[in-house]
Amino acid sequence: MHRSAPRLSRILACAAVPVMLVVAGCSSDSDGGKKDSGSSASSASPSASKKAEPTVEPAKFAQLPDPCKSITKKTITSLVPSAKSKNGTATKSSDLTARAGCSWNGLDDNGVKGSQYRWLDVGFTRFDSDQALGSGAKRAQQDFAKQVDKAKTADGVKKVAEAPADGIGDQATTVTYDLSKTSEDFKYATVVARTENVVITLTYNGAGYAGAKAPSADDIRKGAEKAAKEAVAAVAADKDSGSTAPSQKATDKADDSKSSDSGSDDSKKSTDRKTSARKSSVKKTS
Repeated sequence: MHRSAPRLSRILACAAVPVMLVVAGCSSDSDGGKKDSGSSASSASPSASKKAEPTVEPAKFAQLPDPCKSITKKTITSLVPSAKSKNGTATKSSDLTARAGCSWNGLDDNGVKGSQYRWLDVGFTRFDSDQALGSGAKRAQQDFAKQVDKAKTADGVKKVAEAPADGIGDQATTVTYDLSKTSEDFKYATVVARTENVVITLTYNGAGYAGAKAPSADDIRKGAEKAAKEAVAAVAADKDSGSTAPSQKATDKADDSKSSDSGSDDSKKSTDRKTSARKSSVKKTS
């Protein structure tokens, strides 16, 4: 009995070895499974496989000119001789950086020779670049086509004609037509132009009253195209003037810098005076 106890202990120790190996093997397999799982999860990561979306081209113009100043006083006097206001009447807008307009009208009374009525209006629409909708220029091209169709299909229009208007912005079309109202025949010309991300729609019309002859369609067209060129030029001119003018922040910083320098000078002078007074006091004491 005394000898069998050590022998039994050796048998139990040997029997325990396979169990430990099995446990170690299971632990190893488990770690390997975790590594494989982590590796596959990493390779399937959305950030690694997803490609960056292309960005749209930024819009060139970030603001609009003052519409009532977009056409010169000289041109207004020529096209609307007896305008009620040479300064024009601005169109109401909730956002003048996106949409703005102005109009002029007047009746040139020539007594027994009749009267001439003229109307001129200009409208600006600006489009921003949008990741979902496209660049500002592309969106403006789409609106350009809509405005041309709108001019051609207006209620009551007759003798509609469409032609490209060369030398006005990036693209321009002139639509001419006749329209009867207030018992008179009006001659109309609408110029739709685009410059980068801004669409300009300008309409000029006129009629003769009290026996006066109606203006010629060609004169109305030429007048509209002349004014449209000025309106398009005003868009670029407004951007240039805006980029060169010093910002208010820059001006404020400059003023702050001057004030700081002035304050430093005053402080230095005060310190010098105090030092001088101390020296004088020391001399008198000695």
